[in-house]
Amino acid sequence: MLNLLNNHRTIRKYTAQPIENELLQNLLKASCRASNTGNMQAYSIVVTTDQTIKEELAPAHFNQSMLTQAPVVLTFCADFNRFTQWCSLRNADPGYDNFQSFMATTIDALIAAQTFCIAAESVGLGICYLGTTTYNAQPIIDALQLPKLVVPITTITVGYPDGEFPQTDRLPLEAVVHYEKYNQFSENAIDSMYHEKENSEFYKQFIAENGKETLAQVFTDVRYTRTANELFSEKFLDVLRKQGFMK
Repeated sequence: MLNLLNNHRTIRKYTAQPIENELLQNLLKASCRASNTGNMQAYSIVVTTDQTIKEELAPAHFNQSMLTQAPVVLTFCADFNRFTQWCSLRNADPGYDNFQSFMATTIDALIAAQTFCIAAESVGLGICYLGTTTYNAQPIIDALQLPKLVVPITTITVGYPDGEFPQTDRLPLEAVVHYEKYNQFSENAIDSMYHEKENSEFYKQFIAENGKETLAQVFTDVRYTRTANELFSEKFLDVLRKQGFMK
């Protein structure tokens, strides 16, 4: 298991080989065994294999090719719709139309998603997380006909890898792990933690292609700008209001 986790790779290109339904069902079953808040399982997984629906979803994900190429697309959703219905039918007063409940169901959805990914990789499948799900949640809601109290949180493409793919770099452990309490970083510590990344030929080319002086500028000025972050924040907050999580 440690070897599997330490060799994780993001797979963005898949063969035409379909995923057998029995295997997919077993992976979903494993995903749904994941830990969750109060054993409410307040999340849902929408499985998309229909090409027409994939193409309908594609614009919301900026038309990334893996979405329409992958044999299976999974949308993991925060979902208090089902549990609220159950409570109402059992003479119980549900109080899950609020931000605290949204956070709980979001965490549960992501735990289930990562459990699915580990299970999928263990049988030779490749996965790719699409971080665009919360950017354009409303068209995904429309395409998948998600009711109130259901919000898409993350999307995963899955299939058999088409070729060999390099492993993405990671920061050293001391950059993300703190013992006993949070230790604020000195300037020298920041320099040390980002030294390998900033001096790799891959990222040097990345900087040049984007016409920037530093790698940090690529992130702040090109990839994840303040303007875009604020825009998508407002859009997602509006979705939460419409879907009933902001009372």
